[in-house]
Amino acid sequence: MSDRTPAGRFLDAAIGLLHRVRDEEADSVAAAGTLLADTVADGGRLFAFGAGHSSLAAQDIVYRAGGLALMNLLAVPGVVGVDVMPATLGSALERVDGLASAVLDSSPARAGDALVIVSLSGRNALPVEMAVNARALGLKVIGVTSVAYATETTSRHVSGTYLKDHCDLVLDSKIAVGDAELTLDNVPAPFAPASTVVTTALLQAVMATAAATLADRGIEPPLLRSGNVDGGHDWNGRVLEQYGDRIFYRH
Repeated sequence: MSDRTPAGRFLDAAIGLLHRVRDEEADSVAAAGTLLADTVADGGRLFAFGAGHSSLAAQDIVYRAGGLALMNLLAVPGVVGVDVMPATLGSALERVDGLASAVLDSSPARAGDALVIVSLSGRNALPVEMAVNARALGLKVIGVTSVAYATETTSRHVSGTYLKDHCDLVLDSKIAVGDAELTLDNVPAPFAPASTVVTTALLQAVMATAAATLADRGIEPPLLRSGNVDGGHDWNGRVLEQYGDRIFYRH
């Protein structure tokens, strides 16, 4: 018997989306995990970027217990979260031309590295330019987006293109335009977004694939452990020291 409360309906919707990405994005997840493993094995560095709430999924794979120590956050001042004041400034900065170029030029990212770009709509100037410029620098780009936005919205980039058009690999989160899973007759707007749940799960599936792929090749994946388990700090200290030249969140 299904739970028809708003909470139950939302959880059912999120579970349904997770089933879809598991089944429909399996090949893309495998390819993305392999790309990250290739990058690590070849001596490259890993970066993740997201703006606004899309940054939550990017941050979830950086300095993460159970995650790859080599994943670094590519931060753009003012757009990483909702802590900027006013919060609407972050949304405005996503539409500013040239910001991505300035950030990449001052970052440690270089040819041979890999960059994960998370943008639900993929329509704003910032993620599109980030992908274009990163590939021009010789980085491999994995885009995590809702492909539906490319057919149901208008691009805000001067080229008229979307994030998905400038990636080596694309992961489709399947989130409907508007990012709200529920409606009620007495509520004037749709509500209950699931993009963070689904996008975070997609990226953790990619990271799991990358770690297992490295292990299959006889390479110990540089994983972090929880600092709240005995021996965790010592373990992490060893990993951080061994890979210090490819980790930038310590400086």
